Amino acid sequence: MADPALNIDDLSPDERLKLLEQLWDSLSKNAETLPLTDAQRDELDRRLDDLERDGGGGIPWEQVLERIRGQG
Repeated sequence: MADPALNIDDLSPDERLKLLEQLWDSLSKNAETLPLTDAQRDELDRRLDDLERDGGGGIPWEQVLERIRGQG
């Protein structure tokens, strides 16, 4: 593999995060092409089954904001 045109060590932390976001976004556009192991697929199936059986289990965004604001 040739040396990369970009030296990551020369980037600021903000620039590295931006690059990481761009890489992640590019991978997620074609998520179906990323290979999963059988164990990963089984775990995802188990989690989906739990979600369908038990529901989301989350709290509304408004309640989250109230909790955060209440701590200030």
